[in-house]
This record gives sequence, structure tokens and C-alpha cells, in this order.
Amino acid sequence: MVARLTCAFGSEHLALAEEAVQESLVEALERWPWEGIPREPAAWLWRVARNRAIDVLRRRMRFHALESDVVSLLEARVERLSEVTFRGELDDDTLRLIFTCCHPALAPASQVALTLKTVCGFSVDEIARAFLARRATVAQRLVRAKARIAELRLGYQVPPPEQLGERLRSVHRVLYLLFNEGYSPGAGESAIRADVCAEAVRLAEIVASHPATATPESHALAALLLLQCARLATRQDAEGEILLLAEQDRSRWDAAQLQRGFAHLRRAMAARELDALHLEAGIAAAHAAAPSYEATDWALILRYYDQLLQLQPSPVVALNRAVAVAMVHGPEAGADACDALASEPALAGYYLLPAVRGELYRRVGRLDEARACLARALAQTECEPVRRFLERRLDHIQAK
Repeated sequence: MVARLTCAFGSEHLALAEEAVQESLVEALERWPWEGIPREPAAWLWRVARNRAIDVLRRRMRFHALESDVVSLLEARVERLSEVTFRGELDDDTLRLIFTCCHPALAPASQVALTLKTVCGFSVDEIARAFLARRATVAQRLVRAKARIAELRLGYQVPPPEQLGERLRSVHRVLYLLFNEGYSPGAGESAIRADVCAEAVRLAEIVASHPATATPESHALAALLLLQCARLATRQDAEGEILLLAEQDRSRWDAAQLQRGFAHLRRAMAARELDALHLEAGIAAAHAAAPSYEATDWALILRYYDQLLQLQPSPVVALNRAVAVAMVHGPEAGADACDALASEPALAGYYLLPAVRGELYRRVGRLDEARACLARALAQTECEPVRRFLERRLDHIQAK
């Protein structure tokens, strides 16, 4: 709905579109419990949001003599966007809004943050966790980005092919982070958010199939997300508790998603040069192709991480590589690799660093250090299933 309203009124009214949609949702929460859910909920929400936006624009009109003509024009413009069944119809509008938010006139970090907020519905806290950044920093980026869009009246459209390169990388980053938030939520009552993952996959496949954006990198992203998403149903048990990769029932992995993922990976190989998305998709493919956890080609995965760290130095990549080091060279070597990241500022509040260190210390018998690390990880996460998992790990060590 935000995308469609922005399409109708122009990108300078992006903030108005967000507010109108939020108000329509609030009105639904107030009325539906008493009046019942409408026969077409999406159409009801759309109608309320559209009318709110038009009312606000009417109040802003300075030239009252022209008001009725202007409002009639706006209403006609919105009505041309039919009365909605959102599945499918929204695809192009959503894509346009993503590309608008990823406009090169905005700083790259602001492009991604604005898109996560506007298109993906992330809170400021969720965006800060995704960036491993301070909340205030993210909030400032959002304010500046919206002001810049309004100031420049940036076009609401997919740019021509010659301009895609400067936007597509940010679009990929948005969809990658959107999927990550669904795959490993930073907070909440669930270990996964399957709807968020499904939306990221849907958008990634739109990008990979759109004639103007079907680059090898787009196919690599679609492959990565599909190969990861195929394992989603096995990442928690019937009670919602986390299951590690070694505990997952591979017979329940989604065969259709795996097939689509490998198909995108084959198309991704048309690239002249491999980028980070190709390497991450290769890592996901190595896991997906292994018939069992024990048969996983960890040496291949470690080589991919070595290349990834050279191509895209990142403390998170280095932490993931440390796990592969432990699987290939033993937990002591993995613990050493983690220790080298202990003073990394970007990981200061990232619960996975002490969680991984605690697990590796446990494996080598350094139980006091393991307890301290797991306790630190427990204090740094707001995701309840993760907290319960860490508590069980900590209780197991305490009992020894």
C-alpha cells in the first residue's frame, strides 16, 4: 500500500504514504474487533489509507479556488490503480519503491536503511541490529534520507539499464538483510519469521526474473535465499525450540526450493567474476548438497570463507569462518580464530560472538570460560528461543 500510494502521489509524499497506511491499520485494530473483519480486508485498508492521504493533501492546498480540481485529479490518479488484490499486482510497485529508496543521490547506508524501514517495515531497532550500529545513527540516516527524497523529488521508477549498477547492489543488500531478519530474528518470541523469509525470497526472484535486473549477482542472491529457506521448517522443533544444523531432519528440507535455488545458482555462474553473493550461495549449496551433517564438505566451505573474507572483509564473515575453522582444524583452532575477534568494536554487542566462543570453549574443556561467554551471550540477545537455547547450554555446563 505504501508503494501504491507513493506511485500515485509521487516520491515527495513518501512520508505521507507511510502515515496514511499506519493510520489505516490503527483504524482496523479499533473497528474490526467490534464490527468484524471485512469481506475484503486488503481493499478496506487500501480505501481507508487512500482517503486519509487525499484528506491530508486537501488540507495542505493553499489555493482553495483550485482545490476541487486538484483533488479530483488526485482521486482519478489513485483510482487508476485498481481496487487491489495485492498478490502479484504489487510486485512492480514494490520494486519501484525499492529502487526509489536505493537512489544514488542517497548515501549507500541510507539507501538500505530507508528501504528496510519503508518497504520492509523494519523498526529502527531492527535496522540498527542489522547494521550492528547505534539506534541514534540509524534514526538520523532515515530522517536525512526522507528529506533528501522530498527535496529532489526523486523519480519513482526502475531506472534505465545503464543506471542499474549504481542501485542494484543496494537492492541486493536490502533483500539479504530482510531475509536475515526472518531467518534469525534479533528479538521476539519466535526463532524464525517464515513470512519475512518468504517475502525476501519472493522479491529476490522478481529481481532475478526482471529483464532489467536479471544479472548473475541477482541469480546468486536468489540461489542463496532459496537454499537457506529450504531448511526453514527444520530449524525449530514442534515446541518452537531451536534445532542446530546437526539435529535437523534433512528429509524435510523443501525439495522444490532446493531445485529452484540450484537453478538460480547455475544461472549465476555466467558471471565473469565472482562476488560475495556467489561465494555465500556456494556455502549454502555445500550444506544443501550434503546428504548428512557428517558428510558436509567443511574444507570446501572454509575455502569459500577464506575467499569471502578477502573479497569482503567483515567481522561477521570472520566469525562464520571461525566455525568452519573449528570443523576442519578442531575446536581449539576455532576458539583461537574467535579470540582474535574479541576486541572488534562492531561485534561488541553481537550475541553470536560469545555464543560461538562459549560452545568452542565447552568442546575443549575450558568450562569456566565457556560459562562466562554463554552468560554474556544470554545478556545480549532479546530473542526468546535463543535465550532458552543458551540457558539450556549453560545449565548443561553448570551440571558438570
